[in-house]
Amino acid sequence: MRNLTVDIGNSRIKISVFDIDEQIFSQVFDMLTADALAPIIDNYKVGRAIISSVTGYDYDYVTWLNEHLKTVILLSSSVKVPVKNGYGTPETLGMDRLAAVVGAAHIKPGAPLLVVDAGTAITYDYMSADSTYYGGNIAPGALLRLRSLNEHTDRLPLVDMRSHHCTEILGQNTQDAIWNGVVRGIAYEIEGYISYLKERESNLEIFFTGGDAFFFEKYIKSSIFVVANLTAIGLNAILNYNLN
Repeated sequence: MRNLTVDIGNSRIKISVFDIDEQIFSQVFDMLTADALAPIIDNYKVGRAIISSVTGYDYDYVTWLNEHLKTVILLSSSVKVPVKNGYGTPETLGMDRLAAVVGAAHIKPGAPLLVVDAGTAITYDYMSADSTYYGGNIAPGALLRLRSLNEHTDRLPLVDMRSHHCTEILGQNTQDAIWNGVVRGIAYEIEGYISYLKERESNLEIFFTGGDAFFFEKYIKSSIFVVANLTAIGLNAILNYNLN
């Protein structure tokens, strides 16, 4: 019996199928339906599911999963997780953040961890070596920053982060200045968190995930692990933890 993980984010819905700890299928949806899930459940012999959502669980396919699977867990602060949650207000914590940290701890158990999730928002989350999650910070993601400059000013253009590039640290035109300000600014921001935490934990392990992780990887000088499916790994670990 295999596990299904569903990660409902701000922009996309990511699903994965796991056979114990091995991810054997993944797909990204703009919108998910029971009709789309049905053949996946059938073809991969899925019997259990865990769902994490930053927008709530009021979806028809959640009801459908409850009707067709043996176990369905809707991740919340009341669900058991294999780490200690030291967040001050656990009921307000985004479950995707917690799942990503659990995923990192599953890969590197017993190490202090920084997880950087670069998507619509950029989140920074810290876990100590004794597997206590202490929380972190939230910042606007790259696209939000680029759109904000364009939409809230009269003359600044919308710069495409991936098609544009600037080799100089200081921009010599407006597009370069915006690209540098956002892209290099985020890179410096990330390096700042790494530097601060490494002063406290010299053996800090740094994980990168999210839709922009591979883009920013090349601008980070520190040694990092880029794991695209880190949240899915964490969700699968939480599901297995609750079944054992």
